[in-house]
Amino acid sequence: MLLTDDAPTVPQTVDPAFRRDIIEGLSRSPKATPPIWFYDRRGSELFEAITDLPEYYPTRTETALLEKHGTDFAQAVGEGRAVVEFGAGSSRKTPHLLRAIAPGAYVPIDISGDFLRASSATLAQAFPDLPVIPVEGDFNQPLTLPDAIRAMPRLGFFPGSTIGNMEPDAAVDLLRAMRRLLGDGAMLLIGMDRIKDRDRLIAAYDDATGVTAAFNLNLLTRINRELDGDLPIDGFAHRAIWNDDKERVEMHVEAVRPLHFHVAGESFRMAQGETIHTESSHKYGVRDGRLLLRSGGWEPVREWTDADGLFSLMLTQAG
Repeated sequence: MLLTDDAPTVPQTVDPAFRRDIIEGLSRSPKATPPIWFYDRRGSELFEAITDLPEYYPTRTETALLEKHGTDFAQAVGEGRAVVEFGAGSSRKTPHLLRAIAPGAYVPIDISGDFLRASSATLAQAFPDLPVIPVEGDFNQPLTLPDAIRAMPRLGFFPGSTIGNMEPDAAVDLLRAMRRLLGDGAMLLIGMDRIKDRDRLIAAYDDATGVTAAFNLNLLTRINRELDGDLPIDGFAHRAIWNDDKERVEMHVEAVRPLHFHVAGESFRMAQGETIHTESSHKYGVRDGRLLLRSGGWEPVREWTDADGLFSLMLTQAG
């Protein structure tokens, strides 16, 4: 059953945080924008398409782990917890977890409201006896959980190695915020992508059919639409690189010619070859991942990984 107090959707003014982040990011040297702004409705749809690509191993590897280890999750987590999913998206992986642990409620959190409501309604149909309570919001900002789960123990669910999109200090801050939000006695099940062969990593972020490129460039389309921009989309190209020093894949949009454009009344120039850094995806060694979690207030309890060591699911307890 879907529980929501949302009012009917009405046209809204431009999100001031979006305007601020984009203007500040384009004013920097080098230019960089936060990855949360990828996820308008079209961006969310394109990301779901990325997860089905043959090059993109994280989703199918993590899904296989969720399918395989349901009994382990049930034993470690117990029944009746409210599952709070951060950045729920389409919630495609979530049913495997919900079937395994018999939760008391499901609270998906996502910044894309339309996408969130649609996916929540679909999941509520699949689990008619489970309270599904969507929360529209940015999990990087302070949130309040629904009163309906106040008395329930909580299990945070943060799949997809989304933690890797953050710089280490910001990742620690987010983990600490999750710890505060979920409360004492909470657990967190988190996906973490592992360091591996460079060519395999680059292929996952620069697929042969160009879906990831479309996802990256869609941010520019959103800027034009919502911030009265005139960025020439054909003046940019998608780039994915491996930064060995920082152990991360970086996504950029690169100017293929000298550019002059406007956003929200501000004027910007880019030289040919200059880039806007739109996302990082940090990869973790086993010790690095555990250190990050402990720094964020979570003590690792169990870990599950695939035979090739591509990806791990880690269950942690609030420290």
